[in-house]
Amino acid sequence: MFLLKKIISQLLLPLPLCLEISLTGLFLLYFTRRQRLGKALISIGLITLTLLSYGFMSDRLLHPLENRYKTYLTESATDGLKYPVRFVVVLGGGHTSDPKLPMTSQIDDSSLVRLAEGIRIYRKQPGSKLVLSGGRVFDPVPNAEVMAGIARELGVDRGDIIVESRPKDTHDEACIMKSIVGSAPFVLVTSASHMPRAMSLFKKLGMNPIPAPTRHRVKSNHALGPGSFFPHADNLHKSETAVYEYLGIAWTKLRGQI
Repeated sequence: MFLLKKIISQLLLPLPLCLEISLTGLFLLYFTRRQRLGKALISIGLITLTLLSYGFMSDRLLHPLENRYKTYLTESATDGLKYPVRFVVVLGGGHTSDPKLPMTSQIDDSSLVRLAEGIRIYRKQPGSKLVLSGGRVFDPVPNAEVMAGIARELGVDRGDIIVESRPKDTHDEACIMKSIVGSAPFVLVTSASHMPRAMSLFKKLGMNPIPAPTRHRVKSNHALGPGSFFPHADNLHKSETAVYEYLGIAWTKLRGQI
């Protein structure tokens, strides 16, 4: 089921889906008499791919996800430490093992940014534990172990790190974390676009996460430049991130997990 879910989600992402539509149109155009339908499908695929590669479209898709929860503040204006907690939980994002490279090059950017934010909050919470989550998915080394290695290199005490290397997806992470944190409040660190789905899954199990979103891709003060008037791969990546999360939310709702 896990592998099937991953394959289907990849087929429904903007780039593969637009190519599938356009290639179907090409097939109809060259090998059948359905010329008008073939031309229509090619046009739909190319126009959709182009629109999703512009910032105004990708930001519109991603903004509602990233702005569901406010930035986590470790201190309040009057009371000093805000939300004292025992655990700072960082959800894994991915990596590719390559012993020839430093660990910071093996880990992907989402995991690295999440880890950096988790360490920042952990250092503001005296006596807390840094819980790193992420199992073996398509790599023999668990993502949590890679993050733990980087955390130790950055000065986090080994005794303050809890490595949870079993989960394969966010639902697994929520189920496993419940046995660690229980019903006590804890800080949950993940990408801003992923936070709505993660919060729903954790809350569904009766847990009390305090959201700490990071790796925001949509910037409110983004200045216009020459690149703003042309399609860009980074904008397409933002669109894919948004679509992936909407698909993830739909899937978890269908399975009754949120």
